Amino acid sequence: METQQEVWQNMKGNFFLKPITQLVEEAIIREQANGHRLKVCVGSDSHVYGEAISYATAVVFVREGKGAFTFIRKEREIQKISIKERMLNEVNRSVEIAYAICAVLDAYGVEMEVHADINTDPDFKSNTALKDAMGYILGMGYVFKAKPYAFASTNCADMMV
Repeated sequence: METQQEVWQNMKGNFFLKPITQLVEEAIIREQANGHRLKVCVGSDSHVYGEAISYATAVVFVREGKGAFTFIRKEREIQKISIKERMLNEVNRSVEIAYAICAVLDAYGVEMEVHADINTDPDFKSNTALKDAMGYILGMGYVFKAKPYAFASTNCADMMV
């Protein structure tokens, strides 16, 4: 499954007009040829600016013991929604990308985690979406991580949103 028109970029701001499946496969081939063991983490974050919501989805390649690199997709919507709906929109974006790339990752033996920018502490507003997000991600068969272990969403996507 390919998602709609995609423009991906890295953390340096270089743009890629290729589908994420192609970017992922090319990265895996290159990194495995260099002897790196990989894990991929997918996460999204969002920020609200008035009635506009900016989203960023990160696909993070973690090289075991050798750092990481990221592909980012940015999106913007004009709407007013609740915090729970926004958190679930983030999770949906992450799951959409995880679903798109899972066959490529399986073909090359690369593990994947889906990260949610949702706090496990009930004192935080985002916690209202925790059970739904966890159920959705786990129900899709993916490894689920939330704050403070969800670096793909809380750090990588957050820096670019």
